[in-house]
Amino acid sequence: MKRTVTALAISMAVLAGGLAAANTASAAAPMVKTQAPGYYRVMLGDFEITALSDGTVKLPVTKLLQEDAKKTDKVLKKHFLDDDVDTSVNAYLVNTGSKLVLIDTGAAGLFGPTLGNVLANLEAAGYKPEQVDDVVITHMHPDHVGGLMHDGKIAFPNATLHIDKKDTDYWLSKENMEKAPKDKQGFFQGAMASVNPYADTGKLKPFDGVTEIVPGIKAIPTAGHTPGHTEYEVDSKGQKFMVWGDLIHVAAVQFANPVVTIGFDSDPKTARKAREKEFANAAKQGYLVAGSHLSFPGIGHLVKNGKGYTFLPINYHGLK
Repeated sequence: MKRTVTALAISMAVLAGGLAAANTASAAAPMVKTQAPGYYRVMLGDFEITALSDGTVKLPVTKLLQEDAKKTDKVLKKHFLDDDVDTSVNAYLVNTGSKLVLIDTGAAGLFGPTLGNVLANLEAAGYKPEQVDDVVITHMHPDHVGGLMHDGKIAFPNATLHIDKKDTDYWLSKENMEKAPKDKQGFFQGAMASVNPYADTGKLKPFDGVTEIVPGIKAIPTAGHTPGHTEYEVDSKGQKFMVWGDLIHVAAVQFANPVVTIGFDSDPKTARKAREKEFANAAKQGYLVAGSHLSFPGIGHLVKNGKGYTFLPINYHGLK
């Protein structure tokens, strides 16, 4: 009888242990807290467009936008946004079938630890940096040129680099840097560190004005944000796609009220005029647009809405 009781006690202990293990195994899994790779594809005629996320960065937009802070804050709250807006940094890869062209490169290490993902997402999207034939830059702020370098080396070893001459003349000038306020000199230093290695190896090809970079991709000056700020027009089989760069930073405010400028603009009045002109053209003609700081993937259409505009993000769809 004693042996039977002992055996029963052991069995009960084993069963209790098993139940405890089962309960442990069914407990909630640890949170992963990472996003899927940041790329999104859409076809434009015969061209393949791949949006690449460099990440997001928090911008204190009530301090940066050139309008009354209370007014900005009111608009942000209507869009369920705080003052520090998580702002996307996007780049765009265009495969024309004969050329692979990257529009902007992200920040790498020049603009905070939450950015610097363009290279990783380019590879996740199925491409290698050495496959890129041409890199075109909308302007030489650090969150657009930083990704030109990787671990102290040229990130796109087989690519020709194209930038508007007005921007290279301005940002690569030590004289201009020394004249700039101390808090702005880092922009020059970042531009020089990113672009000079390409210039030193003969890979930099500045352009002046409206320029065809490769068949189907054209540079169009939109100065104001920087002296040589450029948008890129991509055309295939009658379909058009405009990559705006930094014509807009804060969608919640500037689509409805395009006259609002931002502290990053070197010439706010000219930047505003460039934005107003492109918004009107996009709404009238109905072509696809993309913005470097629109919520990723930052691609959609613009429609007129009273004195302002409404942005309609592209609908998600599979590719055939």
